[in-house]
Amino acid sequence: MTPFLRKILGMNWVLVLVMYALLIFGVFMIESAARHVSVTKENLAQFGSAGVYFASKQKTFILIGSIAYFVAAFIDYRWIRWLGIPFYLLSMGLMVVAMQQDDSVHQLKFGGFSFQPAQLGITAGILLIAWLVQDLPKIHRWFGAPFIRIGIIGLVAAIPFLMVMKMGDMGSALVWIPVLIVALLIGGIPFRYLTCMTFIGAGIIPLLYFVALPLVSKRGPERIDVWLRMVQNREVDISGDAYAPHNVSMAVGKAGWKGAGYKATAERGSLHDKGFIPRDTAHNDYIFAVIAEELGFRGGLLLLTAFALLLIQGLFIAFYSRDLSGRLLACLVVALFFAHVFESIGMCVLLMPITGIPLPLVSYSGTFVVICMFLLGLVQSVWIHRNWKPELKIKPAEA
Repeated sequence: MTPFLRKILGMNWVLVLVMYALLIFGVFMIESAARHVSVTKENLAQFGSAGVYFASKQKTFILIGSIAYFVAAFIDYRWIRWLGIPFYLLSMGLMVVAMQQDDSVHQLKFGGFSFQPAQLGITAGILLIAWLVQDLPKIHRWFGAPFIRIGIIGLVAAIPFLMVMKMGDMGSALVWIPVLIVALLIGGIPFRYLTCMTFIGAGIIPLLYFVALPLVSKRGPERIDVWLRMVQNREVDISGDAYAPHNVSMAVGKAGWKGAGYKATAERGSLHDKGFIPRDTAHNDYIFAVIAEELGFRGGLLLLTAFALLLIQGLFIAFYSRDLSGRLLACLVVALFFAHVFESIGMCVLLMPITGIPLPLVSYSGTFVVICMFLLGLVQSVWIHRNWKPELKIKPAEA
């Protein structure tokens, strides 16, 4: 059996099947959620509807992501992690360029594709943390000290976090928090250090909220204030700042067990078809609201079960990793996906304030689908190469 065939047969096929099941499900839901989005007359004539147009574009990104997934899976992750530094520096440079663009979402366009460099930054940060935490102590034991490891992880995470907050993308910035926490836990930081950091972090939360957050984000404090008012059943302006969270949560809450049906019309009580769910972002940020309204509680439960199975497989792979770097890669990817799922679904059911963050593998999010598949390919690489052992150089016996 050739090594390549051995890698194919040795893949974690549960991870592969669940990933593609979510991707296929996402294509169908994008077609429904985006059917009211405005598109050019040429695209409308070619595809028949806006939903088919965006679903077709999503299929293209899935094909590109499939290449990235299998390339990352079949190449040993110990080689891919060396891309951490150049990838990190490139993403920071792209973020600086995006900050100078006159674009509210800070996207960059390249070759007909648009992407947010903030998404590249967290991918590069995961690669860099996994590499530095394992290999720097090999250079000198001083790098293995808890304070140094905390400093390395904190610095790698703090730079893109502050830059993303400066751009006003609170959703992409908040994703760094669970990734940072998991990096400290898996990185071997002693419990007493973590406890001390937790108390310090809890103490500076008021300063961050009342002083730092208004300086870097204008919409952040307003969205949090609206969310807190809604959670406490206080009066809010549902025709103003509370329009999106009110109507999105109403769409989820009224769906019942079966929902209104796939591509439900206004006659069947669809808030999405009536335009109460923001149409320009229904196929990415608010896609869970469309899923819950059309497929009901059973559809949402099935989606959550699929994501839970995907994350559990990631933790299972991390448990069998051959080294600390692989364990960090798998766990940080799981933390990233969990943060996206929790924020994206949580803001549709008033567990979180509105942050504008896509649902991995399901939302129409352009290059973010490719990034998600690449990261899952890294997790697959950890599984495929879990039994790798370094070759021992045996000197030939002397005559």
